[in-house]
Formats: sequence, structure tokens, C-alpha cells
Amino acid sequence: MSVLPDSWIRRMSVEHGMIEPFVDGQHREGVISYGLSSYGYDARVSREFKIFTNIDTVTVDPKNFTDKSFVDRETDVCTIPPNSFALARTVEYFRIPRDVMVICLGKSTYARCGIIVNVTPLEPEWEGHVTLEFSNTSPLPAKVYADEGACQFLFLKGEGPPEVSYRDRGGKYMGQRGVTVPRL
Repeated sequence: MSVLPDSWIRRMSVEHGMIEPFVDGQHREGVISYGLSSYGYDARVSREFKIFTNIDTVTVDPKNFTDKSFVDRETDVCTIPPNSFALARTVEYFRIPRDVMVICLGKSTYARCGIIVNVTPLEPEWEGHVTLEFSNTSPLPAKVYADEGACQFLFLKGEGPPEVSYRDRGGKYMGQRGVTVPRL
């Protein structure tokens, strides 16, 4: 597998709609940077957040998930409580080619504040808004800024296409829009 460069990411986004909306080049003036970089794409977080709360004292169960675990907020700045987390989504909608796997890493600006961004790999032929998990590992409230960079996606080209893609097997998160909670 090789990491794909900016020229490939640009071509696939402009000609094939791999990333929409696509931002060519790094935008960083007064914001946490986002857009095309040398070997990746820094995606933005949208204004939609689901902030973890224990108001209703529910148990978090991935097999029987309830929305009572979260409070919904649409905001320019999301404050995550200490030692808690929030779900959000990318501004960008992704369409992954059949012979590509995508991994995501958090931005160093957030990591240096104790905010960890977690995303599972984007599999071949998956598409949708990417659900992001922001974990605040600090003992203090932490801010996440909407419409600014949140994480970097790296595109890895396989030696060939897989026998079965995410689309082929009818993956449960295919075509997701908005912030998507766990599904069984």
C-alpha cells in the first residue's frame, strides 16, 4: 500500500466527487487548518454535536443504544465537559474508491490540548459524512470549533480492488448523513 499525494486527492475530488465540498490547499489564517495537504486532506467539523451527558443516568450499550446518552447542540463552538466526549461529523461528504482505504488521525492542535479525535477506517466504496468522536481527556472543559480543521485523512491505495467492498456487503453506515450514533 502506498500513501496517495495531493495531486491524486485533487483529481479524484474535482473529477469524481470523492470529497465534497473540496478545499484545494491549506486554509489556516486565524483557524485550525483545513483542506488539501501534501499527502492528506484535513477535514472540518460541522456545527452539529451530540455531547455525552449522564443527566438520565443511562448505561452506554452499543447493542441497545439510546439517544438519552447525548444532548444535541448546533453551535459554532462546542464545549466538551471534562473527561467526556462528543460526537460530530465532517462538513465534507466522502466517496471512497474501490481500491482505496482511508485512515484518519487527529490534528496536533487538539491533541496538544488533550482532545483526541477517533475515526474508524473508511473502507473501499464507503460513502457519507464521517462521524467524529472528540474525547476530552483533560480535567477541564475543552472547546471544539465548528467549520475548522478537526482531523487528517490519509488515502492508501491497495495492490488491487478487494473481492467485496463496503458497498457490496451493504454496510450499516453506508450513505450516512449527519451525526450517526451506533447501529447494530
